[in-house]
Amino acid sequence: MAENHCELLPPAPGGLGAGLGGGLCRRCSSGLGALAQRPGSVSKWVRLNVGGTYFLTTRQTLCRDPKSFLYRLCQADPDLDSDKDETGAYLIDRDPTYFGPVLNYLRHGKLVINKDLAEEGVLEEAEFYNITSLIKLVKDKIRERDSKTSQVPVKHVYRVLQCQEEELTQMVSTMSDGWKFEQLVSIGSSYNYGNEDQAEFLCVVSKELHNTPYGTASEPSEKAKILQERGSRM
Repeated sequence: MAENHCELLPPAPGGLGAGLGGGLCRRCSSGLGALAQRPGSVSKWVRLNVGGTYFLTTRQTLCRDPKSFLYRLCQADPDLDSDKDETGAYLIDRDPTYFGPVLNYLRHGKLVINKDLAEEGVLEEAEFYNITSLIKLVKDKIRERDSKTSQVPVKHVYRVLQCQEEELTQMVSTMSDGWKFEQLVSIGSSYNYGNEDQAEFLCVVSKELHNTPYGTASEPSEKAKILQERGSRM
């Protein structure tokens, strides 16, 4: 059986094989040369350092929008000043909390915002990274949210206060904190001091009842407490 022998080349000074007692095989040398001429492969994974929090994603994800900041970052745009930290991650001085929804949108094309995040915060990041389709989605979501809020009917709370004529002026002057005068009804006089009858009135007041988080209630002010106390006479 014929044996294949490598035809050795003399080692180049300081080159591969120098100091090893011989040169490289001619056939092996040609293979290594072809390998050396192959363009350097770029990793498909990209590491981002956003406000001190690390994110790992692919170049394909970051390049979804060719007009975005992240696309230019992956293309090593010379006009884009992008620094890297000691781990090789791109440094981006933005809020990492709101970057999460942006990155997830680029991954699967859906806008998902946790309940503890404000839509306006996501919009700020979408505008910073210049992701046009995401900007439109967030703005539509904000409009939808605001329209639902405006359609909620305003509720009112009413109180009927009983007071004497001499207390009427003082009571009206203490009406604040959103309380408004609605109606005054005379109920005649029940008290007689000397020759003067003390007329009595029922005063109807109202106040808008604003929506408050479940389980919380605002403490009434001192003036509101006065109205409540007088209302308890009924």
